[in-house]
Amino acid sequence: MTRRYLVVDDNIEFAENVAEILTDAGAEVSVAAEGRSALAQLRATRFDGIVTDMKMPGMSGAELLRELRLIDPGVPVVLLSAWAQDAQVDEARRLGLLAFLSKASGTPQLIELMTHARRDATVVLVDDDRALVENLTEALSSAGFTVCSATTVQELDALAVQPLAALVDIRVPGATDGAALARIKELFPGTPMLVVTARPDFEGEPDQDVFHKPFDTAKLLARLQALAGKAGAA
Repeated sequence: MTRRYLVVDDNIEFAENVAEILTDAGAEVSVAAEGRSALAQLRATRFDGIVTDMKMPGMSGAELLRELRLIDPGVPVVLLSAWAQDAQVDEARRLGLLAFLSKASGTPQLIELMTHARRDATVVLVDDDRALVENLTEALSSAGFTVCSATTVQELDALAVQPLAALVDIRVPGATDGAALARIKELFPGTPMLVVTARPDFEGEPDQDVFHKPFDTAKLLARLQALAGKAGAA
C-alpha cells in the first residue's frame, strides 16, 4: 500500500524538494506552506506521517504538533529545523515525535524513518535520565515508534496521545516510587506497562514487564514489536 505523507514548511522550495524525494521513494506526498493549511489537510486526509519545519510564521512546528495531536493522536511526526530552542524541542517531545532532525543532516535518514514509521505506535517514556531517554528514543524511532517523553509525573498530565505502551522508571524525582506508574494507569487505563528500574529487588505486578537497569535494549524492542503486532500498529 502506498504511504501518504504531508510536508509542512513556509520555504516552499524546500518543502517541494522533500516531497519530491519522498515521492521518488514511492510515497504520495502533499505540501502545506503553514500550520493552518496543514491542519485543514489533516482533517480531510489520513496521513501515514508528517514532516514539519520547527520555525514558521504564524504557527511554529511545536504549536502545529500540539494542534494536530487533537486531530490525529497516532500519526508519526518528524520535526525538522535549522535551529530550535531547547524548550521548544522538549515541548515537542512531550507531545510525541518520531524524530527531531536537523535540516543540515540531509534526507537519507528522513527517508529511512518515514519508511519504517508506524501509525498508532506511540510509547510514553518516563525517566529523568536524559542520556537514557536520548538513547532509547533513537532506538525506538529507528524501529518506527513515536516517543512521547516526560521527566516528571506532573508532565504526564499534558500528554495528548493514545499510547501503545508505557515505558516507566519506578523512581521519578519529586514523587514517591511508583507514582508515575499510578498516574499513567489513571490517564491511560489498560495500557501495557514496561517498568525500568535500578532496584534489583523490584519484581512488579503480574501484568508488568520489568527491565532492570542496565537492560538489553534488543529485548525491550522485541517486546514492543510484539505489542505493536498484536495491536495492528503498522
